[in-house]
Amino acid sequence: MSDTIAIIGSGFSSLSAACYLAKEGKKVTVFEKNESVGGRASQFKASGYTFDMGPSWYWMPDVFERFFEDFGHKASDFYTLQKLNPAYSVFFSDGSNIDIADNLEDIYATFESVEKGSAKALKEFMSDAQSNYNVAIKDVVYRPGISPLELVTPKTVVKLGQFFNNVSRDVRKKVKNSKLVSILEFPVLFLGAKPSDTPAFYNFMNYADFGLGTWQPKGGMYSVILGMQKLAESLGVEFKVNSTITKINTEQNTIKGITVNGSFQPFDIVLSGADYHHTETLLEEKQKQYSEKYWAKKTFAPSSLLFYVGFDKKLKNVSHHNLFFDTDFEKHAEEIYDAPQWPTEPLFYANFTSITDPDTAPENCENAFFLIPIAPGLIDTPELREEYFNKIITRFEKITKQSVRNNVNFKKSFCVSDFVSRYNSYKGNAYGMANTLLQTAFLRPKLKSKKVNNLFFTGQLTVPGPGVPPALISGKLVSGLILKNN
Repeated sequence: MSDTIAIIGSGFSSLSAACYLAKEGKKVTVFEKNESVGGRASQFKASGYTFDMGPSWYWMPDVFERFFEDFGHKASDFYTLQKLNPAYSVFFSDGSNIDIADNLEDIYATFESVEKGSAKALKEFMSDAQSNYNVAIKDVVYRPGISPLELVTPKTVVKLGQFFNNVSRDVRKKVKNSKLVSILEFPVLFLGAKPSDTPAFYNFMNYADFGLGTWQPKGGMYSVILGMQKLAESLGVEFKVNSTITKINTEQNTIKGITVNGSFQPFDIVLSGADYHHTETLLEEKQKQYSEKYWAKKTFAPSSLLFYVGFDKKLKNVSHHNLFFDTDFEKHAEEIYDAPQWPTEPLFYANFTSITDPDTAPENCENAFFLIPIAPGLIDTPELREEYFNKIITRFEKITKQSVRNNVNFKKSFCVSDFVSRYNSYKGNAYGMANTLLQTAFLRPKLKSKKVNNLFFTGQLTVPGPGVPPALISGKLVSGLILKNN
């Protein structure tokens, strides 16, 4: 019986797996190279502001509830949620904006006000999206990606054609107005690929958006990390931060332990929630499952240029979440996926947690997080970062009709080189490997190593894919495989 397990990394998937494994009596130790638990979902505080460094959208609350229910708990045992209304605001080049409400009836009315007849079309679209969501959650994403037969069920067979259609084409059959098209295409961006390259089946993300709503944990997304860490510790999991893993030690292609901060520590099993590509560099060359050529050919989700900003005043005309679709979406997408380069006029996203949770900023101030999606692997410099900050702030001031440039009293940037240095992220990607048709389910990198006994993987480069809810599921899937094999 293999009872001691080392988990590399402490993001959502690692925390999820740690809980499931400890519940079954395994002795689990989680190693985090950085100063605090959370991986890409870590947090920092500066000048009275509290910033979530990574994920900022709380979608698919049912997946979080299902996770905590597996341990006899509710999410509310660990953190408090508030449903956002509006869920988010979308800004366009003509100076208009559309607020997405917290319920379907109001969203239907909003669509109808923009394009006559679109409410009926949206109801049909949402019915299909809800059906796909139920199939995805019950029949697809909780399967470990071992065999293509996992996808063959009575419910998935009838939807097979949707895997050979794409979201972009599907959306345009329902609505014609470019603003509404942008709103319906937006949710699949969380999956890391262009809507035209994402199977139509993934419109279930629209149900996650409109049907289940957008929520905010009090204290930010890091409250979820702290809740999961508390649960894990109650189950006996031990956490060690500032712990850099430099080698995965094997003997006759079987795990013997890991080298942590220069010292060998024995373990029966190693599970890596760190970057998959990086993890395989900790092995001997012959033990790698995937070559550099393999990784180079894969479609990766974007990287990001992030700005964590404090404003010394309250802002007007914005919501908690804000999407700035005031430039050419197709051109920006081409500059990410087709001809990788720094974008000419990028779309961007901004959130202001202090609108919902004033404790994340000093009194009468605003906490801001700006994100520009960019191609992974780009060279970034301080000068480029500043150039793009000025670009988006100029547009932000114009669109929201307020002056903010001179009210910045804190600013920190984070970009490709930081994703590499802090998270060992392949090419500095922010979200993992995109969920395209040829990178779905069993076609993704495997949860279990084929070359090293008792070595496993979890997280956004493996099954089921990028995003926080999929990370929770990935942790459950890999823990199931470990328990089955040991």
